Amino acid sequence: MGSSCRSCRWLRLFVVVLLLGFLVCTSFCRAQDDSEPDDEITAVYIVTLKQAPSVHRFAQELRRGNKNHGFHKQNGTSGRLSRLNNPRVHDSILRRAFKGEKYLKLYSYHYLINGFSVFVTPQQAEKLSRRREVANVVSDFSVRTATTHTPQFLGLPQGAWIQEGGYETAGEGVVIGFIDTGIDPTHPSFADDASEHSYPVPSHFSGICEVTRDFPSGSCNRKLIGARHFAASAITRGIFNSSQDYASPFDGDGHGSHTASVAAGNHGIPVVVTGHHFGNASGMAPRSHIAVYKALYKSFGGFAADVVAAIDQAAQDGVDIISLSITPNRRPPGIATFFNPIDMALLSAAKAGIFVVQAAGNTGPSPKSMSSFSPWIFTVGAASHDRIYTNSIILGNSLTISGVGLAPGTDKMYTLISALHALNNNTTTTDDMYVGECQDSSNFNQDLVQGNLLICSYSIRFVLGLSTIKQAFETAKNLSAAGIVFYMDPFVIGFQLNPTPMKMPGIIIPSPDDSKILLQYYNSSLERDEVTKKIIKFGAVACILGGLKANFSNSAPKIMYYSARGPDPEDSFLDDADIMKPNLVAPGNSIWAAWSSLGTDSVEFQGESFAMMSGTSMAAPHIAGLAALIKQKFPSFSPSAIASALSTSATLYDKNGGPIMAQRAYAKPDENQSPATPFDMGSGFVNATASLDPGLVFDASYNDYMSFLCGINGSSPVVLNYTGQNCWAYNSTISGADLNLPSITIARLNQSRTVQRTLTNIAGNETYSVGWSAPFGVSMKVSPTHFSIASGEKQVLNVFFNATTSGTAASFGRIGLFGNQGHIVNIPLSVVARLSYNATTNS
Repeated sequence: MGSSCRSCRWLRLFVVVLLLGFLVCTSFCRAQDDSEPDDEITAVYIVTLKQAPSVHRFAQELRRGNKNHGFHKQNGTSGRLSRLNNPRVHDSILRRAFKGEKYLKLYSYHYLINGFSVFVTPQQAEKLSRRREVANVVSDFSVRTATTHTPQFLGLPQGAWIQEGGYETAGEGVVIGFIDTGIDPTHPSFADDASEHSYPVPSHFSGICEVTRDFPSGSCNRKLIGARHFAASAITRGIFNSSQDYASPFDGDGHGSHTASVAAGNHGIPVVVTGHHFGNASGMAPRSHIAVYKALYKSFGGFAADVVAAIDQAAQDGVDIISLSITPNRRPPGIATFFNPIDMALLSAAKAGIFVVQAAGNTGPSPKSMSSFSPWIFTVGAASHDRIYTNSIILGNSLTISGVGLAPGTDKMYTLISALHALNNNTTTTDDMYVGECQDSSNFNQDLVQGNLLICSYSIRFVLGLSTIKQAFETAKNLSAAGIVFYMDPFVIGFQLNPTPMKMPGIIIPSPDDSKILLQYYNSSLERDEVTKKIIKFGAVACILGGLKANFSNSAPKIMYYSARGPDPEDSFLDDADIMKPNLVAPGNSIWAAWSSLGTDSVEFQGESFAMMSGTSMAAPHIAGLAALIKQKFPSFSPSAIASALSTSATLYDKNGGPIMAQRAYAKPDENQSPATPFDMGSGFVNATASLDPGLVFDASYNDYMSFLCGINGSSPVVLNYTGQNCWAYNSTISGADLNLPSITIARLNQSRTVQRTLTNIAGNETYSVGWSAPFGVSMKVSPTHFSIASGEKQVLNVFFNATTSGTAASFGRIGLFGNQGHIVNIPLSVVARLSYNATTNS
């Protein structure tokens, strides 16, 4: 995350790239002459061995210990684990491979992946790849980080929490592992004494709490039960900044504390920012336990080698759910996007019974912008919720202009004065072209500003962090201004700005057009001396209404413009996969949640204990928390069963009963929207209460995923490299459309095809009727059209598709199962129909 406006960091990075492009090119050209030979360049590589990892070897023990899936704690297991995947074995391989050459091993992976990461030259990496013990050598890659009211919007107090015994027990006993930027252990959202009801100690978790100067003894408790950090890859590269990034689990960014509290923060924590109270915060599963695996950092993001180490440790410690609000910086190369170290480690996590949630990414609204790919990962997009904060300013000519700003209003009309017209005698715009941004009070005449509304410019420098709203308000305070009005620089086009906290009356006008209206009124109200042309009277006046009070009347949810979209890209050629992504959408826009006391990710919230953030990073932990409620109610559910319960119960309609809309453009998103498709929202918007009573579930196993991977053309050696398992062990392979998922995606329907889905009844005896709407250009039939199913029984659905027209774009449909006990099962469809004809010629 970059700031309270998720798009701030994208725009900031874009501009920085433009500004530094010449320097980068110059440095590169110089490097061609001055650098060492290429064979001396070292890099981090992730190495997997042919010996299967622990989780694969002891899967049977894992299944027997269903509720205690940390099998490393079972009698006798730890000894066998150490013999098979002992780090000393990894060290021995490295010594034999390099025979005295320099190298640096960063991690040994042994639970989900059997292998290690190592800092070596390309030639040394090539040597490793030729070793008979080695299966795969992959270059490390970078990754990036992708609430008071959302519990009410999702109906938790009157719905899901009631089913779990109230917020006092919601999620209790379930451990959520967060792979993020760490956590601030001093925050009340993570205390274990916030309630009279003491936290139990989850017996299946065996993680530890690192102790450092930044994370002292006692930082963990019965709520925050584990905390580690992983930074070896970053340190090896020489980019770790200990003053900003902290070599400990402490969160120097803010993002990790925010996501952890969204999912599992304590209930009823007051949200106070800039002295204003914005309600009380609660996580989705306020009684769940938190385990933190810090692998992302403020100054550089993160690297796959560190993230894989964090995932491996989380699984070994015994977490029930992994929440990943991170995505890769580039689409994984190779024959399929699924084959990358992070996704393959998460496949093993799924085999170990861990439900994995990942943010879809903030690269929307373009098609195929998805950054989370695999069917064993539950991918979450971002939607709005019904709470918004609005601010506005009434001008002396009775015009009202909308804006943003979490600020108090004024009690009356005040005179407006532009910063450019309030300069002291020693300051000119020639001396400081940015003086209109109000960053230094010494530039201004206090006698002119005192008691008036100061007009300041909001330019690209605010986006880049070179100027700040906080500093402008410090200027206004020093000058005794009544408040500030920011107008948008015309060069900042299409920029989306979220509410920003302000201690005194203020407003930001985000629209350049509205900013022109403000300035035209201001300039037309000035009185000047006819001879000298100097201003003799400031005639413009205005009243700021304030933006501290929330509005709950808007239509919601809607898919946010930044939320990454499907279809799911199968490979670097952007071929479509037969997998529907995202799986679901959840609240992700303008989310209040905990903030680190030393968090620097958003300048506007520095020093605050809560922050309002936006992004799919905020949506994913909503689902992680709701998954904890499902895991609490159904402890034997597999990860795919949890995914099914969330998906089939999702809603397709907004608060007003209309179709959920999707924003289609970055600029003026509310003016560019249309009904959402499954490529925008997957199965729909999460329905927390219904997900606890889904009626029927679709279940898929590790062997199903392996059959799917083995069905990808040319994948056998890659599957062997990553899993240590041969595809020949699987009697048959399947396509993505044949996986038993709660959706059906066919990227290339050639003439006709039948797919099957198997449902399991987890409720009481029930009779279902089946209905459907076919995608355009496709005729379809589902059988049976009616069925009765007893509790615990299975039912197979046969779905026949026939192409009636040929096209290149996907069309969408839906299957609905309607039970006589009130259960409704929703199955979205996506099909690209192709017709092929046999041509004949007469001679």
